[in-house]
Amino acid sequence: MANVDQLTSSYFKKQIERNLSVVDKIRTRSALATGRVIPSSGDLPIHAGRRIEATVMFLDICKFSARPSWTETEQENLLQILSLFFTEMIRIVEDYGGAVEKNTGDGLMAYFTKQAGNDASPQQRAIAAALTMFAAAQNIINPLIINSNLEPIDFRVCLDHGPITVAQVGVARGFNGIVAIGATANIACKMLAFAEPNTILIGSKGVTGLPLAWQTKFTALKTADTGWIYADTGMPYAFWQYNGRWILPGL
Repeated sequence: MANVDQLTSSYFKKQIERNLSVVDKIRTRSALATGRVIPSSGDLPIHAGRRIEATVMFLDICKFSARPSWTETEQENLLQILSLFFTEMIRIVEDYGGAVEKNTGDGLMAYFTKQAGNDASPQQRAIAAALTMFAAAQNIINPLIINSNLEPIDFRVCLDHGPITVAQVGVARGFNGIVAIGATANIACKMLAFAEPNTILIGSKGVTGLPLAWQTKFTALKTADTGWIYADTGMPYAFWQYNGRWILPGL
């Protein structure tokens, strides 16, 4: 489990080591291969679901479709960048006790639930994971990408907290996949349209689960004109920008 209060030097060293290891693996692979096997999507029975209270995270790479991807070389470069980036992003989610539900090619969706024996809320662990993602991108991943004469990655992270149902839908022994059903997942996804590159946005229910010091020092109102309102009060459901960042530890 990673530390939710700071980026420690031991964790940062581990990140550097595992990213360099991923780079070595990517470099030793052959060029793109043709294949027809589609990975399975999960272990839930078709049409079954689990209702959970969770902080839902959406990560989205900015201007992904504008990256060159016509030629075989361009596609191989893009594959290598995505392999490096998402290997680390998924590891970070898992290090903070989260679960990745899907990878969309240019982003991912994950959720964080309350953990027995862990005083940190799902919201705090999700924010800590997002902070670690940006620290890793700025200080490890993007320098490796730039060193290969490729364009670095900009991305955004959006979070909201509330009840969702995680279910598997589709056709048995055919096309099926995991989906998160509920307003919380919808809001976290739609929030991406309000997020600038390299920013973190949080819904109001996400903010209330953060430590008070994190709320007062690092959150600022992004917009109250989100299109969502509280059903019981009619008040707008606001989005907040989280402006804190980890201080890079000394090595």
